[in-house]
Amino acid sequence: MRLLFFMTTKRKCRVVVQPLASAFQFADGREEFLLLSNDIVSYLQKLRPAPDEDIEEMEQYAYRHRIPIMDPVSMEVLLFILKLIRPRRILEIGTAIGYSAIRMAKALPDARIVTIEKDRERYERARFYIEKTNTERQIEAVLGDALAVEADVAAAAPFDALFIDAAKGQYERFFTLYEPFVAAGGLIISDNVLFKGLVAAEAPADNRRLWDIARKIRRYNEWLMSRSDYDTVIIPVGDGLAISKKRGEEQ
Repeated sequence: MRLLFFMTTKRKCRVVVQPLASAFQFADGREEFLLLSNDIVSYLQKLRPAPDEDIEEMEQYAYRHRIPIMDPVSMEVLLFILKLIRPRRILEIGTAIGYSAIRMAKALPDARIVTIEKDRERYERARFYIEKTNTERQIEAVLGDALAVEADVAAAAPFDALFIDAAKGQYERFFTLYEPFVAAGGLIISDNVLFKGLVAAEAPADNRRLWDIARKIRRYNEWLMSRSDYDTVIIPVGDGLAISKKRGEEQ
C-alpha cells in the first residue's frame, strides 16, 4: 500500500510518494512507526552522532518503561532548527522523562527551558535526569496539566520557541493557549503531525482510538495551514514535524 505525503507550505505543495509508515527497531530496542523506509532510517541512525552516556541511559529507560520520547533522527532535525534561530527561552509541553528538554539544553547552553508534565511519576523521573545531567540551571520543570498552568508559565514569557509533544488530541488547544506567549518571529514546533501515516489513510484503522487521534491531528494540520498569522511547513521526518513561524512586525 502506498500513501501520499506532502512537503507543504501555504504557497507551495510538493507531493512525495512513500510507503505507509512501517515499524523500525532502534538500537536501544524501541520500535516505532516512522514514515521513512527502514533502510533510510538505519542509514540516518548510523550517521547520527554517538549519544553521551546520560542520553543513552534515558533512551534505554524510555524503551524499558514504554515511555514515548522523540525518535533520534527527528531530535537531530529539531536541534538543528533551534540552533539556527538560537532561542533564549523555550517552552515545552510534554516533558515525559526530560529527554527532549535535556537534549535542547545540551545543544543550546544559553537557552532557558520551561517544560510542563502532568504525570507525576514522569515528572519526578525528569527531575532526576535534569539533576543527573547538570542542566537544572537551564531547565524549569512544571508539574501540572498544560491546559491549567498557563498562569505559572506566563512570568517566563515571551518565548522564542514552543515545542508541543503531548496529548495529540489537544494540540489545537495547546497552540491556542500558549501562542500568545511566543514572540514575533518565534517558532511553534509540533511533533507527530503525520501520526504513523494514518493522517493520509483513506479508511479507518483497525484501532478506532488511533483513527480518532489521526482524525484530530489531520484537522489540526489543516487548521495550522489556514492561519494567516503563521507560516507553516510540515516535514516528513520521524512521525512528522510541523514548523510554524509566527509573523510579526519584522514581516
